[in-house]
Amino acid sequence: MTHKITQAIIGYDVVKDDEPKVEEVALQTEEKSNIIQMHESLKRPEMLLGSTYKIKTPLSEHSLYITINDLILNPDTDHEQRRPFEVFINSKNMDHFQWIVALTRIMSAVFRKGGDITFLVEELRSVFDPSGGYFKKGGKFMPSLVAEIGDVVESHLKMIGMIKTEEISEHQQKIMDEKRAQFEAEKQVKSPEHETTSEFPAGSQLCTKCNVTASIQMDGCMTCLNCGDSKCG
Repeated sequence: MTHKITQAIIGYDVVKDDEPKVEEVALQTEEKSNIIQMHESLKRPEMLLGSTYKIKTPLSEHSLYITINDLILNPDTDHEQRRPFEVFINSKNMDHFQWIVALTRIMSAVFRKGGDITFLVEELRSVFDPSGGYFKKGGKFMPSLVAEIGDVVESHLKMIGMIKTEEISEHQQKIMDEKRAQFEAEKQVKSPEHETTSEFPAGSQLCTKCNVTASIQMDGCMTCLNCGDSKCG
């Protein structure tokens, strides 16, 4: 009986030793409480890190320059984060001045609110111009100028790590390369003198997922050579 009681006591002591000490728990709690998150009460520092993106559309002879300034939270710690703080859009073309200023002010306010701001990308990219969209260099379709601004925001959020890039698997890339080679070989046989300046084969259709003219029909199935989307699954 005494032996069993001794084992129970020893077992109890081992469990107690594995539990975090009061000082460690207090230190972890204090560390978490010191982590600064993005919120609208944060004051703008004297200097912010900025990235400027150029947009050239067929809608205007003048380019648009989109600058997104980022705030570094918890610098030099394990919780360091880079978060967008404000956005500016400049151009020599003043036709859209009012709505561009309004849009940038609203976007900057959303940035400073903190939390998940990635919803802005889909909201902007779902805006369609009633007079029709346009194709960017490389064959990507933009339904509106606002949608292209959303495309720039997405690129920036991917760069700072707020949006994770979906990578195409090696197996899927191999299938896409094989289909592309077969498709181009058949096209070359049918029209050997046909040339194209596009990144993707001539006759490609617009992909509804990535908005790039890169979908081809092979084996009775539409497959996008840009993002890998396939109607066959």
